[in-house]
Amino acid sequence: MAHIADAKFTQGNLMRHVSTMSLTSSIGLMAIFAVDLIDILFISLLGIDELAASAGYASTLMFFASAINIGLSIAAAALVSRAIGAHEEDEARRYATSVAVFTFAVGLAVPVIMLANANYLLGLVGAEGEVAAKAKSYLMIILPTTMFSGMAMVTVAVLRAYGDARRAMYPSLFGGGVNAVLDPLFIFTLGLGLEGAAWATVAARIATMGFALYPAIKKYDAFAMCSLKSVWRDLPKVTGIAIPAVLTNVATPLGSAIVTREMAKYGTEAVAGMAVIGRLVPVVFSVVLALSGAIGPIIGQNFGAARLDRVRESYIDGMKFLTIYVLFAALLLYLVRVPLADMFDAQGDARVLLFWFCGPLALANFFNGAIYVSNASFNNLGHPAYSSWINWGRHTLGTWPFVIVFAGWMGAPGVLVGQAVGGILFAAVAVWLSFRAIEHPGENPFMPFFCPLQYRLHVVSGRCIR
Repeated sequence: MAHIADAKFTQGNLMRHVSTMSLTSSIGLMAIFAVDLIDILFISLLGIDELAASAGYASTLMFFASAINIGLSIAAAALVSRAIGAHEEDEARRYATSVAVFTFAVGLAVPVIMLANANYLLGLVGAEGEVAAKAKSYLMIILPTTMFSGMAMVTVAVLRAYGDARRAMYPSLFGGGVNAVLDPLFIFTLGLGLEGAAWATVAARIATMGFALYPAIKKYDAFAMCSLKSVWRDLPKVTGIAIPAVLTNVATPLGSAIVTREMAKYGTEAVAGMAVIGRLVPVVFSVVLALSGAIGPIIGQNFGAARLDRVRESYIDGMKFLTIYVLFAALLLYLVRVPLADMFDAQGDARVLLFWFCGPLALANFFNGAIYVSNASFNNLGHPAYSSWINWGRHTLGTWPFVIVFAGWMGAPGVLVGQAVGGILFAAVAVWLSFRAIEHPGENPFMPFFCPLQYRLHVVSGRCIR
């Protein structure tokens, strides 16, 4: 039985907690990105362009199933960590169980809906003919395992909520290893081709889930017996966090689509350069991408323990860690910009864009990271809708107008510069909102601005009073 009274993040050095959680989370993320890259590499070695395209179209649809699972994992981390911080062991186990039940239900429903409409959905993303048929066969193997992937994500989030960064890291590494070993075996040795890559992913998902569930149950007794009454009671709290988190994740590909469309106006070299940057970002800045999931449980535990001083310190330390890492990564990219461009054989606009990325634009990842850290604070302080508003704003109003203006001024590099400038503005809003949410928990940060002037000094629980 776990001893939640010893809530790890409510004690000790917060910068150490932030760095440990971020670095271990980023290793797990890098394992996932590496496996995705290996999948595409092995499929491309078959020498059939249609197979790689089929995998790409299928991955686009799979993203939406993953977005739902990620939203549920964010809900699990927020609810469980707050209960742990408040020393409420039974409540933590009940929340973990409720989210697991929702995840299982979603994992059954989503594949049925998507596979029933697979032809239509693949047509929406541009897949046709033999490519669409191959993509559908790929989806028919992988989508039914959505529940395994979701359970793995939720269980890893629960482990992070308990402060066990090491055990939360292992499932992704183990699953990635299984995928890397089975990919060549299924694709080449057994001659299964694209379907072989799909079956390797299925095996990796099951292995990841098992490797996450074992320590969660064995060490922490993290799940309780399922009670439909408890699950129904927790539904508003879980969906209240999960739905905004899903909407937050779905906004990202919209912004990417806007940038890709504008960059396409400058030719294939520019698009190729952006594609290289797209592959470098998750590798070089995986720590930044991991910050939201890493710092969330730290904020959650301290918020549950009513340690608002440590909540504020956690947020500030997260920003400090972000600053140090981005400066280090940007310097490294600047020093290797020439050999990096040569390695990808980047010429013309592709080389120019890569040099921009390895120069000032690398620093712009600080502002992306600031939004990630702020999203973690919103999700764990009871304001998950702010994450959705910030992300949708950043990837629409904070992308399209700025991209248009700066591209007209600077050409292809202006597309990336405009995207970065829009990010700066929305990061500033996110940071301001986060500090207000920390300083006034339970209060709508915007409420003082809607109160009559004479009442503004007396705002309690989101209400204007005399």
